[in-house]
Parts: sequence; C-alpha cells; structure tokens
Amino acid sequence: MLRKIAVFLIAALVIQVFSYYPAKSSVTFRDLAARSAIIAEKDTGLVLYESNSHIRHPADALTKIMTLYIAAQMVENDDISDHELITMTETAWYDINDNSTTQDILPGEEMTFIDLMYSAYVGNANEACNMLALRISGSIDAFVRLMNEQAKEMGADNTQFMNAHGQYNDSQYTTAHDQFLIFSTAMKSALFTEVSSTFRHITEGTDEVESRTITNSNSLLNQSSRYFYRHCISGRDSATYEGGYSLVALAEEDGLALVSVVLGSDVIIFDDESTDMRNFSESLRLFQWAFTQFAWRDILKTTDLLARVPILHGSGADFVNARPESSLTLLLDNSIPLDSFIQSSTIFYDENNPLVAPVSAGDVLGEVIVTRNGVEYAKIALVANTNVSLSGVEYIRGQIVDLLSTNTARNILFILAAILILYIALVIRYNIVRANRIRKIKNAKDDIVKERHQNFRDN
Repeated sequence: MLRKIAVFLIAALVIQVFSYYPAKSSVTFRDLAARSAIIAEKDTGLVLYESNSHIRHPADALTKIMTLYIAAQMVENDDISDHELITMTETAWYDINDNSTTQDILPGEEMTFIDLMYSAYVGNANEACNMLALRISGSIDAFVRLMNEQAKEMGADNTQFMNAHGQYNDSQYTTAHDQFLIFSTAMKSALFTEVSSTFRHITEGTDEVESRTITNSNSLLNQSSRYFYRHCISGRDSATYEGGYSLVALAEEDGLALVSVVLGSDVIIFDDESTDMRNFSESLRLFQWAFTQFAWRDILKTTDLLARVPILHGSGADFVNARPESSLTLLLDNSIPLDSFIQSSTIFYDENNPLVAPVSAGDVLGEVIVTRNGVEYAKIALVANTNVSLSGVEYIRGQIVDLLSTNTARNILFILAAILILYIALVIRYNIVRANRIRKIKNAKDDIVKERHQNFRDN
C-alpha cells in the first residue's frame, strides 16, 4: 500500500532550533509579473514573500508533480519495481486531445515503469501519466481520488485534481501556497528528486521501438538557456492559454533551500522577436532577491558558555560552565543586527539551593530565553558543559560544617563544653583536696617523728 504522507506541519524543532517566525524583512519584493506567487524555505515553510498565494489557479501541468510523487512512492515502498515492463493501452489515450503534450507512446508499446515516470514528468507525456495511474490504481478515476487524498494529507486544502496529467479542466485548480506544500513534500522522496532534477533522459529501446531522448522544459535546468540557474535543483513548469505560464522550482545556496512558485505569468515578445518567458525570469528574480536578502544566522551555539555555576564538593572545581543544550539558528533579513537579540539566562541553583557534585555533562542547570523587540524566539535549556566528580575530602568537610551549623549540634556542643568544664573543675578540686590531705598526712608524720626524736633525747 502507498505509504501515508505526514501532513506538512510548521512547528518548532528543538534538536537544532530553526525559527519559523523571524524578524520580517524591511525590504519587500515589488512588481512581480504573475497572478500569484510565493517563495518560502523548503523544510520549515517560512514564507519570505507571497502575493495572492491562496487564490485558485488552473493546476495545468503542475499536476504532474503529484503524479510523479505517487509513482515514486510506489517504487520506494517496493510496491512496484522500477524496471517492471508496462504495456501501453488504449485507455491511457482516452482523454488525450490535439492540445496535449505526448511522447507518442502508442498502444501495445512496452516501457519500464521508471521510463514511464521520466516520460510523464521530464517528457511532459500525458499518456504516460495515464498509464502510471492505471498501473498504480487500476483506473484513472481511482488514481485521481488518491491524488486528492494525498493533497489533503499534505495540507493542500485548496487543490482539486480531475486528471493525472493536468490537461485543462474547469474543476481542476490549485494555489501557489498549495503547490509549495505539495512540491516541498514531494522533494523528500529521493526518486522524485532524481527524476524531477533531470534535464535529459534516454529511455530504453526495444526490438520494436527505438529509445527516446527526452528533455525537461524547465529552462532553469537548461545550461544552454539564458534562464539557466546553477542553484536550481528541480522544478516543474507549465504553459496553457487558460493558466498562463507557471513554474515551481527548488534552489539552494549556502545551506538555504527555497521553493518558489510563480503562477500565471506571461510571455513578452519584443520588436526583435526575442521573448521573455516571465515564469522563468520572475522566478529567477525571486530567487536572487531572497538569497541576497536572507540567510540562516546563528544566534546561539552549543559551544557558547553563558554562565559559571558555583558547585559544592567538586573535585578540583569550584564551578561548572553552562552552555545551551541546542543551537538557535534563525532565517533572517541580513540587515538585522544579531546584537538586537536579547539573551536572558536563569540558573536554577543559588545559595539557598546550591549545586552539589557530582555533575554530569548535559545535566540541566537553567535556561536561556532569546527575545527581540518583545517577541520570544526560543527557550532553551542550559546544561553542564563538563563532568565534575565528587571530592571525598570536600564532602566530609562539608558534612561536618553542615552538621555544626545546625541548632541541635550547637546545643550538644554547649552541653559537652559545660560537662567538660565541670569535669575539669571537679578534677582540679579533687587534686587540691588530695594535695591538702597528703600535706596534712605528711605534716602529721613529721610531727610524730619529731616527737620521737624529742623523747629519745629526753631519756
């Protein structure tokens, strides 16, 4: 079964914190030649510029983004082999008219599933889109239902598909915002990325049919085009009378990945018969403006030491450094000074609640809050930068000091001191009495001896 796609959420991460609501740019992009547009960061959904991004617009060939994505998921989930041979049927041609783009893959012709994917997307072959739909879902109607289910799961609530290839239908529509959601989700598929970023592909030939060389109509990928953009990774263009000229594209520069959607541009024909295909030129202007104006900028790093926390009974340490548990990176207008962000640190330990060894690196010691102009951007835990082991000597000394600092201990010491003083006084008194007694006995003996000597002389 086709793996369900998680709804695209714009929510904060905390492993490495990326802000989804940075300070707005003071510079806006003006005079965009398109009915609607949006440019946003691929993974976070952070919108840098938008114009009428929620108004409905013909889906046209942008429909092929969803078709290719579902086909890529089938291969990546091992539901279908990319080299499975598929035989083209009459049914795949049932709604193909003279205005359709095709690769003339005729009924009875065999082609691998992966070549059908390339033919559908790179070669703009509407019959290949229908054949993919038939192989995946058994019928085109069932496949279209699957496309609409996937769109809703991606959060593209203002999109409705009526066919697999994008041939104009009054009831088939999308928005610039929805195309951003669909394309950003699709680019998470490695196979979708591989196919959609290919400019030229050669299909496998058979005994009956020669190989085909098909090229991508996305001029941002064409090195020989004046619209070539070396930072462009992938995209999907469209051109119809009803919907005008459109382009969805992904570009990346200096670690910043942006998806641009331009819907309903036109083509300018100059006097010298040269042309300006504005779906390409306006997309280039959007990309160049955004990459010049914005960048990921580090506000906090995990190596930043923000506080010294005193520690008791530490072995060879009187304090431990506190650092952010995770880094904080914001997508900012380059004109915004980094020192305009205020870091307010709070330590959870103080004199009344001291930090006591042992402490392990990573133990939470406090938190830091980052704000700018009153807006809170992140609250990140502060953790110990290093281990601090317990010192046995310091611990014992501390226990003694703690014990002696209690009222009970002081009372006991007072009693013991009083007893000791009383004992000393008694010993001194005893010694004095004893000395007096000994003196009296000695005097008495001396008197007896003297008396005997006297008697002896008298006789």
